[in-house]
Amino acid sequence: MKIADLNKEYDKLQNKYGAKELDSIYNGGCEENPDICFVFMNPTGKNIASAKSWHGRKSPWLGTKNIWKLFYETNLLEKDVYKKIQEKKPNDWDEEFCELVYSEVANKKIFITNLGKCTQIDARPLPDEVLKKYLKLLFQEIDIIKPKIIITFGNQVSSIILKQNISVSKNRKKCYDIKVHNNVYKVYPVYYPVGNGIFNIDKAIEDIKWIIAQEIKEKECLINE
Repeated sequence: MKIADLNKEYDKLQNKYGAKELDSIYNGGCEENPDICFVFMNPTGKNIASAKSWHGRKSPWLGTKNIWKLFYETNLLEKDVYKKIQEKKPNDWDEEFCELVYSEVANKKIFITNLGKCTQIDARPLPDEVLKKYLKLLFQEIDIIKPKIIITFGNQVSSIILKQNISVSKNRKKCYDIKVHNNVYKVYPVYYPVGNGIFNIDKAIEDIKWIIAQEIKEKECLINE
């Protein structure tokens, strides 16, 4: 199965739980054993790719600015690409530029997705019951791409994926394991860094830097054993 094979199921759920005038937003980045899979909450109409008139890729955060600071500050986005993102207005993002951004994401060996793919008009919170409808599909995504680690953003997303109550503030730099089919994946809950959580972006950046450094150390230890 390929990652794009899941899109039909996402579209069915968009019709059920999302804004009828908008399309699902899927995922994007490195699809083969990425170093990190980042899991956000759900997309909104601010993503220019959610428009039904859009014919390019439908990946997270297209046409937005704030979240790309997190990737830049954690050395997961080159300065020239970040600068171009900050210079552009939402309507300046065209299909070519979106491909440029996500080619950079793929080159950095990261994969970006949302737990819920049902696009809403605004950033209204989704009930747990709706996000849980996507959990099986998210696990299928994970099983296809097989990331080295997973970073989940926010209490709600982290709790649903880990199937236990998670308070990010009490679980900073803490690793959990989840089993997807026959594979075990490491999951790190991190503060949600945008929207109402924008004041926590520096904490999210700090924790992601620590996680990356920790993973590098563990890898070096394994090599030297």
